[in-house]
Amino acid sequence: MRTREDIRNFWLVAVLAGAITAVGLGAAHYMELHGHIVTGMNNQVVWGLPHVFAIFMIVAASGVLNVASIGSVFGQTVYKPRAPLSGLLCIALLMGGLMVLMLDLGRPDRVIVAATHYNFKSVFAWNVFLYSGMTAIVAVYLWTMFERRMNGYSKPAGLAALVWRFVLTTGTGSIFAFLVARQAYQSALLAPLFIVLSFGWGLAVFLVTQSTMYAWEGRVLDGAIRRRMARLLGVFIAASMYLVAVYHLTNLYYARQAAFERFLLVDGGLYPLLFWGGYVLIGSVLPLLLLFHPKLSGARYTFAASALVVVGAFAFLYVFIIGGQAFPLEIFPGHAVSSSFGDGAIASYVPSLPEFLLGVGGLGAALLLTVVGVRAFDFMPQDDFVSAKN
Repeated sequence: MRTREDIRNFWLVAVLAGAITAVGLGAAHYMELHGHIVTGMNNQVVWGLPHVFAIFMIVAASGVLNVASIGSVFGQTVYKPRAPLSGLLCIALLMGGLMVLMLDLGRPDRVIVAATHYNFKSVFAWNVFLYSGMTAIVAVYLWTMFERRMNGYSKPAGLAALVWRFVLTTGTGSIFAFLVARQAYQSALLAPLFIVLSFGWGLAVFLVTQSTMYAWEGRVLDGAIRRRMARLLGVFIAASMYLVAVYHLTNLYYARQAAFERFLLVDGGLYPLLFWGGYVLIGSVLPLLLLFHPKLSGARYTFAASALVVVGAFAFLYVFIIGGQAFPLEIFPGHAVSSSFGDGAIASYVPSLPEFLLGVGGLGAALLLTVVGVRAFDFMPQDDFVSAKN
């Protein structure tokens, strides 16, 4: 039985999320009306801050489904009650990310062209099928969970979703790995790197959402289950740090990438600060300390660690996406190149307010879909929680 306070809280959050989404749509309209001159983007940095938000939501959408996969595919009973919320978050994050991605391309009205004319040599064309396919498979997966007659098909549907999300995240990483016009990206490691990153980012988003929803309902998760999920998040964080280190060490092995690595990790100004301070310290080391220190056990520390992982994810993607474009392409190895056009120069990029608002609008859309979904359907886990008043 929902109380009047529950109903009021739902409408407050729904209106807030709707307002944030509307602000994002307004920012997109403003940028379309006035052109890219009102953004910080230029001829070299063509993917700005909105892409940071979009890629985060798309990668996290893949990773958050890991919770459902552990329960349905691998038979871990602790995770099975959390599978519906996992599927809902996957669709919500994917829709929010695609909203930002489409509106940031400058001509959202031409999406019909992308949906009807395909160049199968382009990774972007592959992603049209990957994103729409992911939504369809997860929708069917959720149907098998809610419809009692379809429960027997839940494991095959979960397996299909597991395979598809691996393919989807591989495609997202391959967007950068196959981009020959940016030497900062060209690496076969990017596909597995994005897959591993999705594990930690998705689980962190899930834990933040689950904790928030439980707090609104005045409930807390059983301590043993929370600690189990916290340890899993710690493993994902450590695996991500390892693969990020391998990626940068691989680049350092090649002489042609030494200057780029020095720019990104040492003397690039904001980029080394965000990488070492934002991703490594705030987004990885501190969460590991909060998750594994024996004196820091508790729900609030798990929530804090998860939130810090999300902050570190944004720092990593800003460095990866913006820093990778800012560094000039080496067209003639061994020679210095300069021109009035800016060849050979490090590009400057300062995000504008409309870019930031568009990215936040995507998060608002994901929040709105999640809140409405939880309110309208039975997505919240119905076991393993006790009253917070006890």
